[in-house]
Order: sequence, then C-alpha cells, then structure tokens
Amino acid sequence: MFENWESIGAKTVARWFVNHADRASGEAITQLKLQKLVYYADAWFLANFDKPLIKEDFEAWAHGPVVPALYAKYRSHGWNALPPEAGVKVPEDLDDYLEAVFEEYGQYGAKKLEKMTHNEEPWLAARGNLSPEAASSTKISKVVMRNFYGSKIEKEPVQTI
Repeated sequence: MFENWESIGAKTVARWFVNHADRASGEAITQLKLQKLVYYADAWFLANFDKPLIKEDFEAWAHGPVVPALYAKYRSHGWNALPPEAGVKVPEDLDDYLEAVFEEYGQYGAKKLEKMTHNEEPWLAARGNLSPEAASSTKISKVVMRNFYGSKIEKEPVQTI
C-alpha cells in the first residue's frame, strides 16, 4: 500500500489530528495529546510498513516522546485545546491509516497516553537511567520503535530502517 512512500513532516500529520477532533462532541486535543498521537502514528507505520511516516525524530522528554518542532509550534497553547488549522493536507491515501490510529489512541486523554509511552521500550531505552522528571534531548530510535511495535504484530526484528 505504501511501497513508494516518502516520509512527510510531523506538522502535516499533527494538523490532520488537530482538525480531526470532533469539537462539537467535546473532543479536545492538547499539544501533549497531539505529540503522542503523532508518535503512535509513526510507530505503527514503522511496524507495518518498515519505513517512517514522518521525517523528524522523537526525543525522550520527561512527558514522553516529543518532536521539538511540534512543541515549538504549539507551546503557546499550554494545556489548552488546540484550534483547527489551515494548511497542507496529508496525502489522501493516508486518511484511513490516520483514522485507525485516532480510533485506537484518540479515545485516551493526554496523561493516559503519556503513561502508556512511559511503559514502552522505545521511550524507556532512550531515557536510560534518567529520573522521570529529568530533561533529555535523546532521540528515540526508529529501529527500536519499529521492532517494539512490530513484535506486537509478530514481525521479525530489523537492524536498520
């Protein structure tokens, strides 16, 4: 399905999630939740298709995986819900995939998603022996992400992406 896939920017994927929230029913996406949705979208894309969804790497921050460029873009919103955005749309063939990620992970609040990532190997491996509150800019390995989530769908580990 994504044989000729070229990774896209995290901001484009983030915009899809921000605009997908059903505000009329009370759904809200904060920047913390957004980071985790983009993370899981990239992680499962890696697991399923052996290539990254997004160009950027995640860093193992205290509150879970973060793309610094997304943090810079949305930090002024603090813990508030992010408003809808105009801009570049994701490729049409990606809509169903992102919808599936949203169905699985969008049901959870930001702190639940944070807790989930804190219990998974990619974030834990990047954090090493750091205390939970310590600052870190260590990149989360896309190979570790692919192998961790790939193991959940019974895929053999890979050495490179």
